Amino acid sequence: MTRPAADGRAGAGAGEPRPSRRRRIAAGALGLLGVALLLALGVWQVERRAWKLALMDSVEQRVHAEPVPAPGPDQWPLVTAQRDAYRRVTAVGRFIEGRDTRVRATTGLGRGFWILTPLRTGQGYTVLVNRGFVPTDAGASSLRPDAAPADPAPPEPGTVRVTGLLRASEPGGAFLQPNDPARDQWYSRDVAAIAAARGLDGAAPYFVDREASPGLPAWPRAGMTVLAFPNNHLLYAIIWFGLALALSGALVSVWRNERQDGPSSRSGG
Repeated sequence: MTRPAADGRAGAGAGEPRPSRRRRIAAGALGLLGVALLLALGVWQVERRAWKLALMDSVEQRVHAEPVPAPGPDQWPLVTAQRDAYRRVTAVGRFIEGRDTRVRATTGLGRGFWILTPLRTGQGYTVLVNRGFVPTDAGASSLRPDAAPADPAPPEPGTVRVTGLLRASEPGGAFLQPNDPARDQWYSRDVAAIAAARGLDGAAPYFVDREASPGLPAWPRAGMTVLAFPNNHLLYAIIWFGLALALSGALVSVWRNERQDGPSSRSGG
């Protein structure tokens, strides 16, 4: 009875190294995969940083360039946020009264609204103009489009020349605050939704942030576009590369321990 028991123990001991070795190999493979993944994330952040710096440089050039005519309907299919956002443009036309849209906003002046008013251009299309910010308690009389004098050199009486920054539409709403056209509650400047709610035909797929200029009234306060492009990609890249280095060091340490313990364990067996 003792011999079979001894043989049984011997059989179990003989079969034990294989699954243990397979587990070590699998763990090592997963570790190497983790290192590769962390390195890939670090490289991706480096590429994102290069893209962000190029974007910031491009926007800086657009903001300080001479204004160009706002894109017309024949150019709308070519307008993209990456290429055209924050480009200085000029539109000439007449504000359409009674079609203002208040979009909730928080600025350095506190809580309030952006005032978006449609401008019917001489070319027949409509562009939404963000005339500026008003605090929550601003009087209604100060918001009327005809209360705002024309920008310099209007082409003809009754028209305005609006100069500002072309902005991409902001569909949907804000985080956890979707736009509600039925209740006329807006949390983002969603051009298509606002145009549909106001019955605007031939509306441009972008809006224009009006520039501040002499003679404009206190409210709406124009020229409050915030140019902020968070660029933490270098920090993220350092974190990912650091984690990859730490994991690589741990794998090398485990591999060295395995090599040192291997001969002694085999001789002891």
